[in-house]
Amino acid sequence: MSVCLLTAAFAGAAIYISVAEQPARLRLDDRALLQEWQPSYKRGAAMQASIAVVACVLGVVAWWQTGSLAHLVGAVLIILPWPWTLIAMMPTNRLLEAMNAGAVNPQARALIVKWGNLHLVRVALGVLAALAFLWGSA
Repeated sequence: MSVCLLTAAFAGAAIYISVAEQPARLRLDDRALLQEWQPSYKRGAAMQASIAVVACVLGVVAWWQTGSLAHLVGAVLIILPWPWTLIAMMPTNRLLEAMNAGAVNPQARALIVKWGNLHLVRVALGVLAALAFLWGSA
């Protein structure tokens, strides 16, 4: 059950970012928008990355012990945000991280909107992983 709870925490954090934090940050002016995104992204990335790794390991262990396909599916789904982030999101992340948060940058808003849309894939993967682990624990 711990892998279910850990994966639900990942999914819950991803949902929170998409339905609460991202819409709130988009209401800020362009300078404040980037000033909020940069430290928020660093903290969120560290938290979600570590949760994904631990949940994947626990899912693989559960699959190894039980032979449950649901645990293997959950383990794969919860680790997929890593390659998604590295391949699809990292170019946008790097552009945003390189921007001077003290200056107005006309590209920042469009890139943060794009980032939010890309982040929805992380939400979907987290929710699907939580459902897979829940299925495996039933």
